[in-house]
Amino acid sequence: MKPRARGPSNDELRMTNYECLGSDRVRHSSFVIRHCSLVLLAVLVAVLAACARKPGPTPAGPLERAYDSEQDWNDPQHLIPLNYEQSQGKRIFYSDCVWCHADATPAGPSNRSNLTPVPALSNDGTVLNVLSNEYLQNIIALGGSAVGKSASMPPWGKILNQDEIRAVIAYMRAIAQPPYRAPAPSASQYLVK
Repeated sequence: MKPRARGPSNDELRMTNYECLGSDRVRHSSFVIRHCSLVLLAVLVAVLAACARKPGPTPAGPLERAYDSEQDWNDPQHLIPLNYEQSQGKRIFYSDCVWCHADATPAGPSNRSNLTPVPALSNDGTVLNVLSNEYLQNIIALGGSAVGKSASMPPWGKILNQDEIRAVIAYMRAIAQPPYRAPAPSASQYLVK
């Protein structure tokens, strides 16, 4: 009988498998190290980017802080910023007042030129700036004839509430040309001396 060819012993097989596993482990561990270092680098870049000084917000101009705006009737390139109350007055003005107190309306020409006497434009500061808010409130609420003005101005007091009337006046003050300057508060008669 012929002797059988003898293969590697169990110890030799274990050694060969271990050497193969060892080279795989080396390759695997270098892959893990490279992968971890890339992840660590990405995290470091993100942290540095987050820590970098960012420019502060630019200060907002009056139009950016405004609730609404109105195009200046005398200078279409100029926008007038409006706060909330003034914008509510604008809404009421364009629904009820524009027909007599503006030269043009969103629908076309106004009725202003057909009235006698011709009503003041709502932005006419030369006429309206000298009138007090209380006087304007009475004209709007009670109508023109109640304060010695034209009977063509109807009383709006049963249609508009006091807040709405104040909003219309605030809108008129905001768009006035020349600009409206509120009077300085008068000294009280009840000052302690």
